[in-house]
Amino acid sequence: MRAAVLSGYNEPLSIENVPEPACPEDGVVLKVLACGVCRSDWHGWTGEHPRIKPGQIGGHEYCGEVVAAGPVAQYATGDRLIAPFILACGACANCRAGESNTCLDQRLPGFTEPGAFAEFVAVPRDHNLARLPEDMMPTLAAALGCRVTTAWHALTDRAALQPGEWLAIHGTGGIGLSAMLLGIALGARVIVTDVVEEKLTHAKALGAEHAIDASDGGSAKRIREVTGGGAHVSVEALGFPVTQSASLACLRPLGRHVQVGMPIGHHAVQEVDLNAVYMQNLAIFGSRGMPVHRYPSLLSLIEAGRVDLSPIVAREVKLSDTSAELAAFNGPNQPGIAVITDFTA
Repeated sequence: MRAAVLSGYNEPLSIENVPEPACPEDGVVLKVLACGVCRSDWHGWTGEHPRIKPGQIGGHEYCGEVVAAGPVAQYATGDRLIAPFILACGACANCRAGESNTCLDQRLPGFTEPGAFAEFVAVPRDHNLARLPEDMMPTLAAALGCRVTTAWHALTDRAALQPGEWLAIHGTGGIGLSAMLLGIALGARVIVTDVVEEKLTHAKALGAEHAIDASDGGSAKRIREVTGGGAHVSVEALGFPVTQSASLACLRPLGRHVQVGMPIGHHAVQEVDLNAVYMQNLAIFGSRGMPVHRYPSLLSLIEAGRVDLSPIVAREVKLSDTSAELAAFNGPNQPGIAVITDFTA
């Protein structure tokens, strides 16, 4: 099969013919229908992610059709499935408590084992998977393995966002756009910040109440002004120190900061204004992935037509375009995400 292989950090991926994956006993092999190119993949491509080494096949945001099923698998050939990027064991204390995204024995295709920048991907532990709704395009479904699910968990399970509250989102990439659209669907008043004018214009067109240029460092002050005291919930969607600082600074007393952007590599340790946390009684939440049992709540919202997530997908690309899409994360890039849909070119 064709796969895009990490040959060296910050170098073009090598498009190679590699053996097709063996089918796990408790899982399936998927023919990949779509795979998103995510900023988390970029962290691995640049060498910032400590678990991603040369030789790895990336790609963790995917959906596909079952072409092989193991003897104890729950799904069968022909089923079309969405896979979360965290494949939980289902047996540890965290999984039994319903928090499978914090599983103590995670398997992570695209990070610690071969991922979906390939024609086929092996997916063990298929109890984590969900069926692709019949009327949902694979390009959108791919985002339900990472960006959309992460944003949904952040807003609902972590921040407990309420209708009428002010929601500030720092960064309008894939997760930021997902959080914006879901926040609007939940009845929040949404403000976004970014440094790219095209992204701000795009967010306003999709329903953001305010879109603030953060390039001068004054976004937190302007958020406090337009909200009459600060946001109730603020989502940091990049993992950068400057946006983390602005996210905390834009909150009103008793506000909730949610760290959704992945702070890794040289951004793993950051300064935090703990005096502001202390004085204003702020809450800080971390949010990574989504518990598997939350898929029905998200899918029902989409199927009921309460949210249209299609604007997240900006372009469909070929497998051979993956390197260029990763390199685009080196600087400010255009609105929306790229999804690989052609694995033969």
